[in-house]
Amino acid sequence: MIPVRVDQLLLSSKGPVVLLKAENDPRSLPIFIGGAEAQAIHMKLANIQIPRPLTHDLFKNVLDLLECRLMKVEVSELKEGTFYAVIHFERDGIRMKIDSRPSDAIALALRCSAPIFVAEAVMDEAGQIFEELIEQKEDSAKQEKRVKLSTIDKLKQDLERAIEEERFEDAARIRDEIKKLEKGHSGN
Repeated sequence: MIPVRVDQLLLSSKGPVVLLKAENDPRSLPIFIGGAEAQAIHMKLANIQIPRPLTHDLFKNVLDLLECRLMKVEVSELKEGTFYAVIHFERDGIRMKIDSRPSDAIALALRCSAPIFVAEAVMDEAGQIFEELIEQKEDSAKQEKRVKLSTIDKLKQDLERAIEEERFEDAARIRDEIKKLEKGHSGN
């Protein structure tokens, strides 16, 4: 297994892509993911706090409550263009593993500060060397703005719902988060 880290979150014409960078290897593994998972990964990477837990936050809270530790995640296979992942857990000395989509495994690993690995066969088949890092960083900055705007739209919906439900403290926190994101967006 090759240790990797989330290097970038990009937006391609086919949708969001998470780029996993090998630690001691020039290759990176691009994985197409869904919009909701991209948002969950972005919110964790950007350390954006929201008043109510998202799905991956909820799952982490359940793991904590059950005193179950997420040990690692592995992007384990590539079959017919689809990536597969496995999440490894430990509870009371008993080790368990669960099949997962890579996007969910990555979002959860980030929340649990767990290491991420890619099988060598997967990296050999789908890993790429990205030499035009400057162009990619510029594209990443553009994509980050798009993800921020997507996050702002979601937060605005949450704000409206909080106001309708008369949860004014939540509404104030959400409003402040929107202002923070909008300020960061206008400064770029």
